[in-house]
Parts: sequence; C-alpha cells; structure tokens
Amino acid sequence: MAPQERTPCCDDSRQSGDIDKPSIDNFNKSESTNVTDKRKATDFDDLLPYIGEFGLYQKILFLLMIPFAFFVAFVYFSQIFMTIVPEQHWCWIPELANLTVEERRALAIPAKIGGQFSHDRCQMYSTNWSLALAQGRTTPDDEWPIVPCVTWEYNRTDVPYETIASQLDWVCDKDNLAATAQAIFFCGAIVGGLVFGWIADKYGRIPALVGTNMMGFAAGVGTAFCHSFWSFVLCRFFVGLAFDNCFTMMYILVLEYVGPKWRTFVANMSIAIFFTFGASILPWLALWAGDWRRYALGISLPFIFAAATPWVVPESARWLLSQGKVDKALIIMKKFERINKRQIPDKILNEFTEASQQALKDSEAQKTYSVLDIFKTPRLRRNAILLIIIWMGISLVFDGHVRNVGSLGLDIFMTFTVATATEFPADTFLTLVLDRWGRRWLACGSMVISGIFSLLATTVPVGGPSASLAILGRFAINISYNIGLQYAAELLPTVVRAQGVALIHIMGYVASILAPFVVYLATISPELPLLILGVLGIFGGFLCLLLPETMDTELPQTLADGEEFGKDQRFWDNPCFPRKKEIPVQRLEAPQESFVRPLPGIGSRASIRASIRLSARSKRNDNIS
Repeated sequence: MAPQERTPCCDDSRQSGDIDKPSIDNFNKSESTNVTDKRKATDFDDLLPYIGEFGLYQKILFLLMIPFAFFVAFVYFSQIFMTIVPEQHWCWIPELANLTVEERRALAIPAKIGGQFSHDRCQMYSTNWSLALAQGRTTPDDEWPIVPCVTWEYNRTDVPYETIASQLDWVCDKDNLAATAQAIFFCGAIVGGLVFGWIADKYGRIPALVGTNMMGFAAGVGTAFCHSFWSFVLCRFFVGLAFDNCFTMMYILVLEYVGPKWRTFVANMSIAIFFTFGASILPWLALWAGDWRRYALGISLPFIFAAATPWVVPESARWLLSQGKVDKALIIMKKFERINKRQIPDKILNEFTEASQQALKDSEAQKTYSVLDIFKTPRLRRNAILLIIIWMGISLVFDGHVRNVGSLGLDIFMTFTVATATEFPADTFLTLVLDRWGRRWLACGSMVISGIFSLLATTVPVGGPSASLAILGRFAINISYNIGLQYAAELLPTVVRAQGVALIHIMGYVASILAPFVVYLATISPELPLLILGVLGIFGGFLCLLLPETMDTELPQTLADGEEFGKDQRFWDNPCFPRKKEIPVQRLEAPQESFVRPLPGIGSRASIRASIRLSARSKRNDNIS
C-alpha cells in the first residue's frame, strides 16, 4: 500500500508523515528535490534518495518486523490467558466425588437468591459427609455450619483448559493475585526500559534487540515450570523486562532506513497488520495448547529465533554515526546499494563523511539539559504536567479495556479477538486524518467518545449490547493512544524532547500498573471498571483542549521556544477552520540554507516511541563523550 496523496479538509501543505514542518510555505515535492540536489549531504537522510527510500532491502526489513511484532504481542497479552479463571466454580469435597456435579452442589453448596450465580462460590456446608451419604441425604440441613472452601472445582465450559489461577485456586480471598502478577509485570517493564535503553546506547541496537528477546525467551520458558505465586511473579517480572523493547529496537532500525514519505506507512502498518494479527491469534493458541504450561512454552520458544538477528538485520547506522563509526555506517549503506541496485556518488559520500565528523565534534560542545528544565517556566511546566496526566489516563483506559474483556458477559476468546482487531481500522484511520484534523481536537474527541461508549456499556444488559459498546470504546481509545506520544514529542522543545517523552512514557507504565486492579473491581460489580474507564476517558479528553495545537507548526527548539509555543492560539482554533494569517515576506524569501530537515514522519505510538528513544540515547551518548 503506497502512501496516498493528501486531500485535507483544511489547508494542509505537509508531506505525508512529517512532524517538523519547514518554515517556508508552498514547499512542493519538486522544490524539495531541487533543494536536496543543490545542498550538501549533511545528514543520514540525505543519503536515502540515492539508495532508494523503500527499495528491496527496506521491504525485506519491513517483513522482518513480523516476528518481533508477534513477540511484543505475546509478551503484552499472554498473561491474560494464563491467569483467567472459569466464572463457575465452587468448593471441592473429595467425599462427594462419586456424586454428579448437580448432586454435589445441591447437597454441599449454599444456594444464593439473586445475583449472577445460583450458588455460593466461596463457601460450603460442613458436616460428616459419610454419615450424610449413608442417610441418603440429597439436600442440606439448615443447621449445618457454613465454612470457607479449602479447594475448588471448576466448570470449564468458558475456559476449557487448566490455567495457573485454576491450578493454584486464585479465587475468592486470593482472586487479587492475578492482578498483582500483572502489576509486577509492568514493574519489570519500567526496569527493562532503563536497562535495555542503556545497553542500546552503550553497545548498539542489535545487542539490545537480541538481549531483550532472549530475556523474553528465558523468562517465558521459566514461567511454564512455575508451581507457586512467587515463582510465577518472578518470571513475569523478567518477562516484563522484554516488554516493548523486544519490538521497539527493531522498529528503530527499520524506521531509520526508509525515506520520510514512507515512514508513516511503515510506522502504522507494522502495528495495524503485524501486531494486530499476532495479538488476535493469542486466545486461539491458548485453546489449541489446552494447558497453560504448554501455552507458555509455545509462545516463548519462538523468541530464540531472535538470536539470528545480527546475521540478517544491520546495526543502526545513526547509532554508528553517533559513536563516530562513520566507516561502519558506510559499509551498511554499500549493502543497501548492492541489494537495491543503486549507487551513492563519491562526492556525496565525501560530503556526508565530513559533515558527520564535524557534527560529532559540535555535539560534544553543546550544552546539556535535564528533564527538570521543562518544569522551570510556567507555560512549559503546565504543558508537561498536562501531557503526563493525559498520557497516564490514556494508558490506564487502554490497558483497562484490554483486560476487561472477561467481564463483558461473552466468550472471552472471541471478544478479545474482536476488540484487538479494532487496532487495524484505528491505525489506518489515524494515518489518513491525523495530519488533516490535527492532534488537539482529535485526541479530545477520541477520548471523550471512548468514555461515552464505556459509560453507555454500563446502562445496557451484560452480554452482546455491553460488549459491543465496550469494543467501540476500545476502538476510540486506540486512536487516542496513537496520538498521545506523538503529541508530546511535538510539543516539548528539542533540547529536552527525548527525556521529556521518556518521562511521560514511564508514567504511562505506572498508570498501567493500576489497570489490573481497576478490572479487579468487576468482582464487586461488573459495571465498576467501565464506569471508571468512562470517567477517565471524558476527563482526559477535555484536558487535551488545554494544550496547544502542533499540526503545521514549526516545533519548539529551545526552552524559550517551548515557553512561547502556542501563545498566539485561541481555545476554539481548529485546523479545519483556520484563521486567516498574513505570512511575513521574509519567511517567503527565506534563503535556501535556512531550510531545516523535518523529523521523520511518525503516525503511531510505537514509531514515535522508537524515534524518541533513539534521540534520547544519542543525546546521552553525546553527554558521555
């Protein structure tokens, strides 16, 4: 699917996927080409037109993203199907093993009038069962004492295989253990982001990519041999170390090697197709495996193929350049030349080599900034705090919808697949409209719509109606999620952009730790999780309107730019109904050398995350040197 020409509802002169728009208007494609031809090759993007922006080698790398997209889906969602518990469960009484299920429940389990279940799931009658059977009793005596269950038996109609939760009886007073295990997984994700981020900075993207996937392999296989809650959560913590990075590192590599006009396509379609498909097949893999241990092994063993990555995927040329390894970067570009059957002129290579060496020297003399700098001035501080709160809300609502599928009253396997499939239309829709409708109103609208559908789901009968509305809420929050980090990356100044977005990303993980406990509230009332998700969605959506719009703007570079950014905007401004502006003459007559190359166009949460991490790691490398 090739990038489509834009026909926006409003004045939109941006290239598909651009983030930083040049300050010269009416900059069309032919003019862009002329500028590229006339000016010197000063950065890595200048080489891409000579080797092909999406040639054969880039297409091969794009397809090589498939296993890594599957791996991150397996890491993120697999625990749901290891820890689900059949809804129908009751006390197991060994002395009554020879009776039928109905006879056991009628004799030993207290009945419940009203509610979702006709019997008590956590208590039983206590008596001399041998004597009761000898007397031929088929109903309980009202004078028998009621005691808590010791062990349970399960109706496996809805979950037809053994999970660790049913094996270890994580029900009744232990039904919070599954949520606790998921929260510990996200704690591992926070640590993993820091550890493998450092490895990527220090030793390169390929070692980090291999290392994070090998961690997922080892901890995933170890999960299959757990026999207690503590051994399980320890393994899930280490699996959490692999979360995100097992795909994002590959994402960085591929995104770097395609031209700007293809980056939006690569960014969105890899998520929309590969990630969505990998997540959608997970429940069916669990059913096919028929046991949680075989399931854990089956989804973890494929990670071993990541060990072959160094032989099939090139190292990040941008990372090599940041380390001063220009010769190694050029060797990789020669490989692109050979496979794509293109050639970079010697003059361009010489110019690029000189510019890269000079850029490395200049970076060593630059002033360093801390993430704390974004909190030192009032407008920038307000925007940063708003971004953190909004992103935490988006993360919590998104993850809450992901994990709440078991409370919707339908088959969890089919409901999960349908809800996950909403990622495809959400990503595709966003690719088409994000650079036409803007970030501010689209983020607000999608969050509010998600909240409204979530609240409506609590007003209809449990089952098909509530599930349909909840899935529509999931679709809307998918759009918000994809906007979130891109919005932050465009709004924060360049000098602290990487660190600021990294902080927001980590705060999203913190919010995700709470999501399993929000879903756990369904044990009190099935409506509670959706009520909370709905209120958070609407509240977060309206907060988005307090941020300035970033579409078709020259993004802030310095802290001073960040403080002034958006001061000329009004609350009701909308990109589809722009105010008329007079364009200063000096901007139309800007000299050619004032052109600033835009950042890679990015249209999904994974792509912006990848690019920002890349920027952050390069910045830290400069500081170290």
